[in-house]
Amino acid sequence: IPIQLPRPAVCTRELCVFSFYTLGVMSGAAEEVATGAEVVDLLVAMCRAALESPRKSIIFEPYPSVVDPNDPKTLAFNPKKKNYERLQKALDSVMSIREMTQGSYLEIKKQMDKLDPLAHPLLQWIISSNRSHIVKLPLSRQLKFMHTSHQFLLLSSPPAKEARFRTAKKLYGSTFAFHGSHIENWHSILRNGLVNASYTKLQLHGAAYGKGIYLSPISSISFGYSGMGKGQHRMPSKDEVTPLLSPQTRSIQSRFLQSRNLNCIALCEVITSKDLQKHGNIWVCPVSDHVCTRFFFVYEDGQVGDANINTQDPKIQKEIMRVIGTQVYTN
Repeated sequence: IPIQLPRPAVCTRELCVFSFYTLGVMSGAAEEVATGAEVVDLLVAMCRAALESPRKSIIFEPYPSVVDPNDPKTLAFNPKKKNYERLQKALDSVMSIREMTQGSYLEIKKQMDKLDPLAHPLLQWIISSNRSHIVKLPLSRQLKFMHTSHQFLLLSSPPAKEARFRTAKKLYGSTFAFHGSHIENWHSILRNGLVNASYTKLQLHGAAYGKGIYLSPISSISFGYSGMGKGQHRMPSKDEVTPLLSPQTRSIQSRFLQSRNLNCIALCEVITSKDLQKHGNIWVCPVSDHVCTRFFFVYEDGQVGDANINTQDPKIQKEIMRVIGTQVYTN
C-alpha cells in the first residue's frame, strides 16, 4: 500500500529546500498533477497573475526556492537573488507545454525538460508550496447561483487557526460573506492565508472603515474588490466562442489555463461576534482568526457572476449549508 506522506509545510530556508529535494519529498507532486489538473491550472494562473503584476515586488510572496537541476548544490531560483525575468521565462514554458500536451504526467515532464530545464522544477514548487487545501467541487456540490463551473473548496487556514475559529464559533455563531481580492493577490493568500492588509503596503483599496479583513454579504460589492466589472472583463468574440461549442473541443482544462482574464471571489465563514463591524453591506473583521475561507469561485473571459446574491437570504444560506454539509451554529 503506498504510504501517503504528509505534505511538507514549505519553508524557504535553503536547508529545507535541499532536504525536501534530496529526500524526494517532492515526488508526490507527480500524482497531484495527474489528478487535480484544474487545481494545478489554478495555481499556475495565480502565480502568473502575481508575477505579471506591476506590484510583484510586494505581492509575489513567497518567491520560489528551486534547486538547480544541473548543480544540486545551488539554487536556480533564490528569494535572496530575485530574477523575475528568468522566472517569467520558466513559467511561460510551463504554460505552453500544459497547453499543448494533454498526455500523461511523464510526457508533460519530458516536454518541459526539453524546452526549459527550470520549467518542471518550478511547476513542482508551485504545487508543493501551496499550503491551502483546494479541491475542485463536483457538480453535485456546486453552488448553482454562482454561475461558474470553476468552483473549489478552499481551506486556507492552518489547523491551529481552524481550531481557534471553531471555539469562537461555539461562543458567537458564524455566517457567510464574500471576500473579493484581485487575482494577483491569491498566489500569496494560498500560501500565507488571509491577512489583514489595512495600512500595510499590501493594501490595494482604501481602508475606508478602518483596519481589518473586508467582507460583504452582497456579491456585487466583493466582485468590485476582485476587479470584475472594472473594464477588465471583456466578452469573448464570436470566433473565440465557436470552437468551445464544438463536440471535438479539447478538454476544458487547457482552455481554463489559457484564459488571460480571470477573476475570482472567495466565500468565507465569519464569526458573528461584536468584533465584526457592519457598515451597511461592507463588513470589517479586525480579528483575522475570525475569518476562514470556505469556497473559491473563478470567472473566465465573458463569465459574469450574479451581482444580487445576498448570503443572508435564507435560501442562499440553506444551499451553502447543503454543500458544506455541516451544521451552522446560530446566535
